[in-house]
Amino acid sequence: MTGQEVQTDAGGAVIRRVLVVDDSRLQRRILIALLQRWGFEVQEAASGDDAQRLCREAPPDLVMSDWMMPGLNGLEFCREFRRMPRDSYGYFILLTSKSDKEEVALGLDAGADDFLTKPVDPAELRARIAAGERILRMERELTAKNRLIKSTLDELQMLYDSLDNDLIEAKKLQQSLVSERHRDFGPAAVSLMLQSSGHVGGDLVGTFPIGENRIGLYGIDVSGHGISSALMTARLAGYLSAAVPEHNLALRRTDDGGLDARPPAEVLGLLNRLMMSEIETEHYFTIVLANADLATGRIIIAQAGHPYPALQRASGAVEFVGHGGLPVGLIDDAQFDEFEVMMSPGDRLLIHSDGVTECADRDGALLDDEGLAGIMRNLRQTRGMAFLESLMWKLSEFAGDADFNDDISGVLLEFRPSPIPG
Repeated sequence: MTGQEVQTDAGGAVIRRVLVVDDSRLQRRILIALLQRWGFEVQEAASGDDAQRLCREAPPDLVMSDWMMPGLNGLEFCREFRRMPRDSYGYFILLTSKSDKEEVALGLDAGADDFLTKPVDPAELRARIAAGERILRMERELTAKNRLIKSTLDELQMLYDSLDNDLIEAKKLQQSLVSERHRDFGPAAVSLMLQSSGHVGGDLVGTFPIGENRIGLYGIDVSGHGISSALMTARLAGYLSAAVPEHNLALRRTDDGGLDARPPAEVLGLLNRLMMSEIETEHYFTIVLANADLATGRIIIAQAGHPYPALQRASGAVEFVGHGGLPVGLIDDAQFDEFEVMMSPGDRLLIHSDGVTECADRDGALLDDEGLAGIMRNLRQTRGMAFLESLMWKLSEFAGDADFNDDISGVLLEFRPSPIPG
């Protein structure tokens, strides 16, 4: 191995500038002659103070400093050298006649990387520089990789921030699908609740007018979470639109040009055919779709895999109604059934997603239907949006955390209590 090979191997030189510090002019001349012969750019200093100035002006890649010098000695200069700010690591070799373990420990503690015993042997000097070269190369490679990682992380952070902003806007748009959270229809009122477990979710709730004293209600839960589920809810919102009735699959034209409700089971069949034939997606969804006659209290309901709606009577008693059924978008030509309930003044119907009944406590136990019934009985006198907000508080209390693992949604249909005779 030649001296030139020490600094110009396949990886390229990382030691170019060397600073020699020694109060002996002769020792400096000997070292400088060797280093220049091997192709290094060499600076010299006769004291630790002069060496500090040179290091600040042009930081060297390697320092070779005598230990014993008047004024700032080699050990003190090494400490100052380590305190200096620099972009890359500087290798420091102490020149000394000291060789006992305590002195070596002092040098290492001060920040020295290696030692050379005086008088310096040229072959040993070449070997020490080669060792420093390997260490500095690894440090430079690690620094370069860290810069690349930081640059990549910065880019990822920018992308994340951009995506986060987009998701915040998407959440606003999704929430706008449920723009009217409470509506009074006279004999009855409807309140809506929608809370995503993330920025956006796969739950959707809504209502639409059918005719005088008749309304449609629905609660939907698209499989999965996140953006693709949210996009599916937006599409489904168009199929059950209150703003554009002629595009609402739950409505059909009558002979006189008006609009009437399709049977809920028929609507679920139409949605299933759309999912299986036209909408290319791996998603499916559960749904409860209801037609409510507010004048008579007759509610016609179709259920497709969604949790059983909770019917609370004016007395406070809670029962769960429905037949379960298959989700929409799983099987071609799936059949969906309907059932009816009769509601009286003071009764209420809660259509909820499984995020309610599958809310888990710290031990993993689920709220389930029984737990929901208990909450509804406890909140018997609480009505409208206040009931839904209280339900959220009760779920948070049950879970022991305000953050839920699943989207939570609900539609609350309440018939006004009978007037108290005067």
